[in-house]
Amino acid sequence: MTDRPRSGLAAVSTALLEMSRQLEVRDVLKTIVVSARELLDAEYAALGVPDDHGGFAQFVVDGVSEEQWRAIGPLPRQHGILAAMLHNEKPERLDDVRDDPRFEGWPAAHPDMSDFLGLPVRDGDETIAALFLANKRSPVPDRGCGFTAQDEELLGILAQHAAIALTNARLYERSRELTIAEERSRLAHELHDAVSQKLFSLRLTAQAATRLVDRDPARAKGELQQIAALAAEAADELRAAVVELRPAALDEDGLVHTLRSHVQVLDRAHTARVTFHAGVLRALPAAQEEAVLRVAQEALHNALRHSGAEHVAVRLTRFGHGALLTVTDDGRGFDPGAVHRAGRHLGLVSMRDRAGGVGGTLTVHAAPGEGTTIEMEVPGG
Repeated sequence: MTDRPRSGLAAVSTALLEMSRQLEVRDVLKTIVVSARELLDAEYAALGVPDDHGGFAQFVVDGVSEEQWRAIGPLPRQHGILAAMLHNEKPERLDDVRDDPRFEGWPAAHPDMSDFLGLPVRDGDETIAALFLANKRSPVPDRGCGFTAQDEELLGILAQHAAIALTNARLYERSRELTIAEERSRLAHELHDAVSQKLFSLRLTAQAATRLVDRDPARAKGELQQIAALAAEAADELRAAVVELRPAALDEDGLVHTLRSHVQVLDRAHTARVTFHAGVLRALPAAQEEAVLRVAQEALHNALRHSGAEHVAVRLTRFGHGALLTVTDDGRGFDPGAVHRAGRHLGLVSMRDRAGGVGGTLTVHAAPGEGTTIEMEVPGG
């Protein structure tokens, strides 16, 4: 690698940094493929992640248009050279892949390929993907394989870092899945408790109204009015739960738009007024944006279901290089001195954990009869 020009080393460094920044598995795979093709000056590049059924769970290409890719048809199976890369540890560098005895042809719409360089992407003893390049662009005087031993060495370095990036992305996605599962479990528990209580009260009140209809119509009317109020509260609980179960569109829409949409839906679903204001913000790392959103949701949940507030205000403003989230309600408040009981009831421990997990802080301002303000500061990237 010492005879590679400085610009080449800079390109390698850029590619490795870009790989390390990606958190989604699909983004990592695409970054690996694009980086490999550009760095080694190949016409085509691909990376396949095998499944357990003789095919590929994911197969990412670069250098092939979307139209070509659709015309090629289904994902390839694990056969020929692809199978060799998945089951052998050594790289494959071929003058012409079509002359190799393991070559089994390709679909009619598949681009024509000749010189070939491929190798497995390994995590310890496990092969987690196969990475290959085809059709070196630079001329080859002896008409042999365009890919050199130096190219093979560089691709090996990329593959090692690709294995780390891909493993980290899988762990990140697994962590998000667990977080979503935890959120759904929490919501299911709260939904069961809240709605079950409302329905139980509805049943008892309806029974009381039935007994009073003949002998005390006035009291029966009062019980029926109570039934209507309980039914409205139960409907609010159900609507709020549905809102929280919807997946947040942070990746597509960003924190401000996602939080604004969430507030707008809550404002329509509840009798309390819910408002949102956002200043000009710098982009935050994905983990911080998710933490801010989850703390905002928890604080809104508390304000709308437990505080009796008429107005809840959410503000998201710039704070140094990071952001400041403020959720304020004019409800009944609580005594911060009773921190253990209040913290367990209002999820303050969970919110503090979320804030601390991304290097932020959470502050609670509350007093009986004076409402509650939750502030979360995050430092930014």
